[in-house]
Amino acid sequence: MSLLARLAPHLPYVRRYARALTGDQATGDNYVRVALEALAAGERQLSPDMTPRVALYQVFHAIWSSTGAQLEDASGIESRSGDDASGRLMRIAPRSRQAFLLTALEGFTPSEAAQILSADVHDVERLIGSAQAEIDAELATDVLIIEDEAIISADIESLVKELGHNVTATATTHDEAVDAVARHRPGLVLADIQLADGSSGIDAVKDILKRFDVPVIFITAFPERLLTGERPEPTFLITKPFQPETVKAAISQALFFHPSRQKEAA
Repeated sequence: MSLLARLAPHLPYVRRYARALTGDQATGDNYVRVALEALAAGERQLSPDMTPRVALYQVFHAIWSSTGAQLEDASGIESRSGDDASGRLMRIAPRSRQAFLLTALEGFTPSEAAQILSADVHDVERLIGSAQAEIDAELATDVLIIEDEAIISADIESLVKELGHNVTATATTHDEAVDAVARHRPGLVLADIQLADGSSGIDAVKDILKRFDVPVIFITAFPERLLTGERPEPTFLITKPFQPETVKAAISQALFFHPSRQKEAA
C-alpha cells in the first residue's frame, strides 16, 4: 500500500488538529503540507512502532517543533487571541494546548499523545490537567445536577465545585429538573437516566433542550439506553461507576467545544 493510501483517511483530521493548534487555517495546512513533503522525500519516516495515525501526528509535531513554530506560536498569542474558542485555545500554554487537543479533540489516549509529543505519559496527563484548569477558570458556569442517588449527587457536586463552577440546583425527578431550569438557566447539565420516581433523565434533558441550547453530560449505569440514534445523542457519556478525572475532563471539554458557549463568548 502506498504512503498516500495509508495516510489518506487521517489527513482531514491532522489538518483539523493543525488548524486548531496554530489558530489559523492557512498556517495549519502549510505545516501539514511540509510534513507530507518530508515523508514523501524520505526526510522523515513513519515509526513502525506506532499506528499510521499516531505516527502521522508524531511526524507533524516533529516538523512543527523543528521549525521553531512553538516559539513563534508563543510570541503571537496576544495578537491572535480573542473571545471565541480559537482565541481561548491560543491563550493556553503551547504544550498544554497540544496535550488537550490531542486527547479532547482528536480522541487520542494520554499514552498515544505521549508518543506523538515524545513525552512521558505522566507529563502529558499533567499538561492535560493544566489545560483543563485554565479552561474551567475561564468558563466557570452554573450547573444543574439531575441525579436521584444522594451519595452520587454529592460526589458530582464536589467535583463540580472543585473545578470552580457553581451548582445552582440538584434534581431527583423529571419535574424537579424542569422546574429548576425555569427558575435559573444553567450553563451545563449533568444528568442520570433513571430517576427517583421512575421518570426519565432523558426526557428531562429533551425538555430542557427545547428551551435552551446547553451542553449536557450523561452519567449513567445504562449507557445502552442512549445509543439509539435519537436526540439527545450524547457527545459526552460517562458510565457508572465513574472516575473523578473522567468527569472533570468531560466538563472541561463540554464547556469548551459546545457551540452555545462559543457564541456567548463571542
